[in-house]
Amino acid sequence: MVRTNMGSIATTLFMLSMLFLSVPWAATFHVHEKTFLKCMSGHSSRRSKILRNVYTRKSSEYMSLLEFASQNPRWINETYGRPFAIVAPVKENDIWTTIRCSKRLKLQVRVKSGGHDYEGLSVRAKSLFVMIDLVNLKSININLKHKTAWIQAGVTLGQLYYHIGNKSRTHAFPGGLGADVGSGGHISGGGFGTLLRKHGLAADNVLDARFMDVKGRILDRSTMGEELFWALRGGGGASFGVILAWKLKLVQVPEQVTVFAFRRRLDPKDLSLLHKWQNTAHKLPRDIFIRILVQNLGSNVPGDEKFVQVTYNGMFLGPAAQLVKLLRKQFPEFDLHIEDCFQAPLVDGSCTDRPCIKKECYQVPWIQSAVFFSGKKPDQPAETLLSKAKNKRVFNKATSDFLKVPIPEMGWKMIHNMFLSEERPIIIIDPLGGKMDKIAENETAFPHRKGNLFNVQYMINWFDDNRAQVADKHIAWMRSFHKKMAPYVAKSPRTAYINYKDLDLGKNDEDYSYHRGKVWGEKYFKGNFERLARIKGKIDPRNFFRNEQSIPVFAVDD
Repeated sequence: MVRTNMGSIATTLFMLSMLFLSVPWAATFHVHEKTFLKCMSGHSSRRSKILRNVYTRKSSEYMSLLEFASQNPRWINETYGRPFAIVAPVKENDIWTTIRCSKRLKLQVRVKSGGHDYEGLSVRAKSLFVMIDLVNLKSININLKHKTAWIQAGVTLGQLYYHIGNKSRTHAFPGGLGADVGSGGHISGGGFGTLLRKHGLAADNVLDARFMDVKGRILDRSTMGEELFWALRGGGGASFGVILAWKLKLVQVPEQVTVFAFRRRLDPKDLSLLHKWQNTAHKLPRDIFIRILVQNLGSNVPGDEKFVQVTYNGMFLGPAAQLVKLLRKQFPEFDLHIEDCFQAPLVDGSCTDRPCIKKECYQVPWIQSAVFFSGKKPDQPAETLLSKAKNKRVFNKATSDFLKVPIPEMGWKMIHNMFLSEERPIIIIDPLGGKMDKIAENETAFPHRKGNLFNVQYMINWFDDNRAQVADKHIAWMRSFHKKMAPYVAKSPRTAYINYKDLDLGKNDEDYSYHRGKVWGEKYFKGNFERLARIKGKIDPRNFFRNEQSIPVFAVDD
């Protein structure tokens, strides 16, 4: 009896202690919520109108907005780490109101442009935070006379391309391939695209910016100074404040360009074509861009084994006849003929000799090339670039490398074997060279210039089931694969691309020390990291804008 009573008393005391611990937290959260809403309405010139675009966890629209914002939904079902509130400003001044009230209540702020951060750092945090969703800031003003475009940071690349295509058949912007990627984060991190060998990165084609600092000041290039403007182009803008808008330089393109894809099996016994591409792609004329996608494919045919496919995918800035002539000289293995480029888009089906579609070629206006690279057929309307859907079932883990020398035979054999052991891995290797070799590594904050032959993106996808044991299995595979790639990639440091964020490379400690930040920071920014940290100390000395891989404030000795 004594034991039973003592056990009951212990259980009761434990339950009471948990009650006392949880009630104050819940009450504080509730008070914070009411206080935050009162602060937002009280400090906005729009008063109660601003609250129409503030969504707390009690709001019926909250989860829908969060799901729409999370393009990698790995963390969407975790209640811990969700935003305290989501603010979707319709005016730039709404952002200052949000920053002001967040500082007053000691809340962090995370800014979301397109929601494609691979580690979800715009939609989750360990501390209470407010997510500023720029989705409503999407004005676009194109000036063809001056070959410029002002776009707000909530504009997606697809929206930008669509509006350029509506105005002109001979202008373009050298940004990325994902139509629903947000321009704010994409451009501030660098921005790879099919035009990079001809015109450089997206960040290399920024002429001006509008930027809000921690004090609420709205600055442009002339008032922010060249140092901060340098940092915003390739250094990741979220470390310094809020990018409001970009002034972009538009580039000239021919009225007709030619896009293509050639698919082959990765045969470890015959790597001649792959080696030829590795030794050639970064040296080709600037008008041609040929990347490769490596992925394994299951089979719809009983008895046909899984195989690894290499797709040579790219664009030529000119008509199909000129491309055919160039590829006959450089890559006769593709067996491209002029008539191949004027057929109706092919539809993949079942066949005994896979891959079924071995070559595709289409002569199209530049805007239709954007449709093609967004994953659609090139005859689909340009309006498809405007669509954006929730991703609730495809989860991923990604990372990156740079190559200074081609991957040797033993490396490709390792890749082939590793890919056959996993379900849906993919490697995308983009050639550099061309314009990229002509820009010094300290001209912008993006340092991976001459001497780098390729950028490599690794990704593992899994579908529907995101239970811990399932996700851990796929992530463990990615980590093992990344480790095995070490002998073949850039070293000292082993470099990576900030737009393919990976917390496995390192993350800030609780003190956000510069010394700890160098562990991952020099992988992304090499020698530019110290300069970025010094700029951070001037524009945001108290480190209000911070996350697990934000630029820390420079310190000589931590």
